[in-house]
Amino acid sequence: MISAKDIIVVDREILGGTPVFKGTRVAVKTLFDYLEYSSLEDFLEGYPTVSREQAEAAIELAATLLYEVTSK
Repeated sequence: MISAKDIIVVDREILGGTPVFKGTRVAVKTLFDYLEYSSLEDFLEGYPTVSREQAEAAIELAATLLYEVTSK
């Protein structure tokens, strides 16, 4: 499984330390905002600097973390 460090960067010099997709200035939160009202396809179209692999890995990571938290 891909780790968060493989796809997410937190750097005070990039968007004030907001978690972004590695190699971009796109906040990870933006993906989840899109998924709330739209689709992964729309997100990828709107943010072409984020790869499908990065987006899918972020979703998988969030699901895994949510499962871990709720299964305790």
